[in-house]
Amino acid sequence: MKLFSQLRWFFVLEWKRYLGAVTLLIVIAMLQLLPPKLVGIIVDGITHQQMSGRTLLLWISLIVGTAVVIYLLRYVWRILLFGASYLLAVKLRNNFYNQLSRQHPNFYLRHRTGDLIARATNDVDRVVFAAGEGVLTLVDSLVMGCAVLIIMSIEISWQLTLLSLLPMPIMAIFIKRYGDELYNRFRVAQAAFSLLNDRTQESLTSIRMIKAFGLENYQSKLFSDVAIDAGNKNMHVAKVDARFDPTIYLAVACANMLAIGGGSWMVINNQLTLGQLTSFVMYLGLMIWPMLALAWMFNIVERGSAAYSRIASLLTEAPEVVDGELSLPPGRGVLELNIIRFDYPPAEKPVLENIQARLEPGKTLGLCGPTGSGKSTLLALIQRQFDVTQGEICYHSLPLSQIKLDEWRARMSVVSQMPFLFSASIAENIALGNPSVSQDEIERAAALACVHEDILNLSQGYQTEVGERGVMLSGGQKQRIAIARALLMESEILILDDALSAVDGRTEYQILQNLRGWGQNRTLIISAHRLSGLLHASEILVLQDGKVAQRGTHSELAEQMGWYRNMYRYQQLEAALDE
Repeated sequence: MKLFSQLRWFFVLEWKRYLGAVTLLIVIAMLQLLPPKLVGIIVDGITHQQMSGRTLLLWISLIVGTAVVIYLLRYVWRILLFGASYLLAVKLRNNFYNQLSRQHPNFYLRHRTGDLIARATNDVDRVVFAAGEGVLTLVDSLVMGCAVLIIMSIEISWQLTLLSLLPMPIMAIFIKRYGDELYNRFRVAQAAFSLLNDRTQESLTSIRMIKAFGLENYQSKLFSDVAIDAGNKNMHVAKVDARFDPTIYLAVACANMLAIGGGSWMVINNQLTLGQLTSFVMYLGLMIWPMLALAWMFNIVERGSAAYSRIASLLTEAPEVVDGELSLPPGRGVLELNIIRFDYPPAEKPVLENIQARLEPGKTLGLCGPTGSGKSTLLALIQRQFDVTQGEICYHSLPLSQIKLDEWRARMSVVSQMPFLFSASIAENIALGNPSVSQDEIERAAALACVHEDILNLSQGYQTEVGERGVMLSGGQKQRIAIARALLMESEILILDDALSAVDGRTEYQILQNLRGWGQNRTLIISAHRLSGLLHASEILVLQDGKVAQRGTHSELAEQMGWYRNMYRYQQLEAALDE
């Protein structure tokens, strides 16, 4: 029952729908009390031969009319109630997506993709089902059960009613115990489902690698183990679930036995008429649904509560990077880096130390250094995926920590070494950040990224579907399409995180030349292992062990003793040997 308290915010938000549905449920419950009463009148009238055929037809017509009205009202309340629960699904999933979009890399280290998908789909469905069917069964069972009890006690016999309800307290104790056990087992089952979902997602996304290494049987065994474990845990849930109905039916059978036995004795002793006993048994039949509904309600609400607790644990998790409150002024600004220290918690060793740089509009900053030197971390700090431990990064002289995240990230475009392409056409992927652009603008951006000719050679040109994650394209084509996508956004800052690693040297040179013309008055940050991509950078930072080991232009660094000159000469020799 805790779920209804947890969803109080939604019930308040959609109170009109729920109030209308509950009102109709009460009206329906009252109308359902009429047929047993009318049947009792008919039985007594026929038994005593005091009812004419016309009167009998009138009572039967009233019963049929009541059934038709109940049918129509049920149709209306279903639209109201389940319409509201579907809105809950939309709100929960929107909140869930917004929460995921606010989170940062550490969050995704703790939560796997399959688990997040399971919470956004299966868990939300359970909560929505509880908010719809759960509310229905709760109101319907309480209103119907209380109304029937009142009618049975007042109109017929309170003694017989009390006798018939003797099994109910025992049933309630068992139902409560089953509900608590179901909650715990269902949480475990949902966690197993998340693991199964995650295993499925990993297997599908890495199927090419699995086949390349001949790991099909090994992966099938791993998947089978997870699937069997999930099946076993769901079977534990089913075993608890299976106890509800037998317990209720046994209680109902005992209640009917006591009602018929006690009622027959009262008819023999002239304390009840046969018609009254008939009505009482019919009313008792109406009690079967409230009791079944109550047990069912406990079942689905406990499942929904377990699912909601899994969703709420993510929705209440505060993002590590807190949004700022300041808006950026219009126009291009100066990007200033003053990083005294940055470390990933809970590590104590700093990843970056004493990084200072000033980048004006129209300038290019190059980043290079050995693997693990801190280049990607520095770019992550500029994107504000993390906050600087000591020091600050400023734009327009405003610290990034005080700037609204959406506004800051709208000022930049980022192309990573492993770009992500959606399962859509090439044109849709390029226009992702600016869907309203024309085909000519898309092709112009593709030409700047030197991928226009490659696209025209594909079967359907710009309308070619790239498949999931761009599976039908080469690494270099994916990188260039991602660059075209970034260029089309016309951002003030363009970040290339080793985004030309899969491109040949001639194509790389042409793209960089195009970027020099495109990037006038724009800030360009290039991280690269291949130093030929940094030849025209305004300033190059050589990072080693998280510190700036060298800095200057290409010509300056090529003359200095150190890592840059050694690596540049090595790459030149390698290129000469390749030729």
